[in-house]
Amino acid sequence: MPTFTDGSSETVESEVPVLFTWKGKTLTTAHAKGYAASAFPRSTGSSDEAAVRALQLVLESLEDSKAEDIVTINIAGKSALGDFMVVVSGRSSRHVAAIADHLTTDLKDEGFGNARVEGLETGDWVLIDTGDVIIHIFRPEIREFYNIEKMWATPEIEDGTLH
Repeated sequence: MPTFTDGSSETVESEVPVLFTWKGKTLTTAHAKGYAASAFPRSTGSSDEAAVRALQLVLESLEDSKAEDIVTINIAGKSALGDFMVVVSGRSSRHVAAIADHLTTDLKDEGFGNARVEGLETGDWVLIDTGDVIIHIFRPEIREFYNIEKMWATPEIEDGTLH
């Protein structure tokens, strides 16, 4: 795990690959297809520790809401969208909406601000973006159809065969 200095005198452990620093801020990777550095440093107050804290809060809130089949995917270094993606199921449209409502309330109460929410009206697939953590809440049929976990899964490479 690389270490870097975040502008203060303390050293911070990070799972995110560090390409270089600019004006004391660490620049992150840009997208999954390449390893270009982001043109913008991470937002003030956003750090690996904040992302892990947000993820822990998200997982606790989802457990409290009785969300089912919780899957966490580390996307740090694969995408500039965030550090973690969480995919869960609710039993019905009403349960999906309730999970999303409970989660956004918990995030706001814990000081993570107002998360961006899409799809709450129908309750089939709700997307919640906190900046560091992206949460997908599905009805089981919709989750099976889109199979988003497979899209972000790391491919297994056998015997060095690359195509």
